[in-house]
Amino acid sequence: MPRLDVPALLMGLAFSVMWSSAFATARLIVADAPPLWALTFRFAASGLIAVTFARALGQSWHLTRPVARSVIIFGLCQNALYLGLNFIALQWVQASLASIIASSMPLIVAALGWLLGREKIGPLGQLGLALGFAGVALVMGTRVTGGADPVGIACCLIGATALAIATLTVRSVSAGGNLLMVVGLQMWVGSLALALIAAVTEPLTAHLSLSFTLAFLYQLFVPGLAATLLWFTLVKRIGAVRASTFHFLNPFFGVTIAALLLGEHISPTDIAGVLIAMAGILAVQLSRVPRAA
Repeated sequence: MPRLDVPALLMGLAFSVMWSSAFATARLIVADAPPLWALTFRFAASGLIAVTFARALGQSWHLTRPVARSVIIFGLCQNALYLGLNFIALQWVQASLASIIASSMPLIVAALGWLLGREKIGPLGQLGLALGFAGVALVMGTRVTGGADPVGIACCLIGATALAIATLTVRSVSAGGNLLMVVGLQMWVGSLALALIAAVTEPLTAHLSLSFTLAFLYQLFVPGLAATLLWFTLVKRIGAVRASTFHFLNPFFGVTIAALLLGEHISPTDIAGVLIAMAGILAVQLSRVPRAA
């Protein structure tokens, strides 16, 4: 049974910070560029880097059918739907709110698995679900009454649900020695899907400001490539269930980074909602961790 050791702990913390930082930097990007075109070019560039290095390492793009299926599903659901809808939403909602809603994805996965009879959840997990959704609802309710755009919130919720469904649809699929290739091809699937939509919905324009350029490069290499590879490495080391436990830190890091980078105001109610959501996510994930023999 994989154990949570110090290197795994550091990798989990690093992944959580990288993942959470994507929302604040995305808000900087969409301030100067159409969201879907920005993502299209980000995924195209990230995919090119990943595939080029994968080929240099001798990795093949001839994938087995299960792996190819996971590439298509996650490329569409994670890259196109989840991130596409979040980038659209970040035109109107604060990064801190988007990160909190996105953090509910593990709760949605657990709830759908439970309701569909695919996973049993004990009392701790059920309590965690109640707390987690209550914390997210508290923050959303406060922001809506404060003027947050309901369409943007709906986009965030649909995106998180799409990723949760993809997670349930595609269980653990081993990429073998082609991990970097799989990551790159997933990004190309998302890029192609978004380009088709952006071509008929958005103008191809951008203001190449310093903040846009730095945020785009950061997203290209950190949340785009480094976080993805770090996540797969962590899963390989300690298993998907234990690795997912680190998601409970995402609301805290997401709100903190948005406040530091963008100056977003965080109210006492927001802090309470974040703490409740963190407790709920942690409880759900701990309830799913197998006990050591």
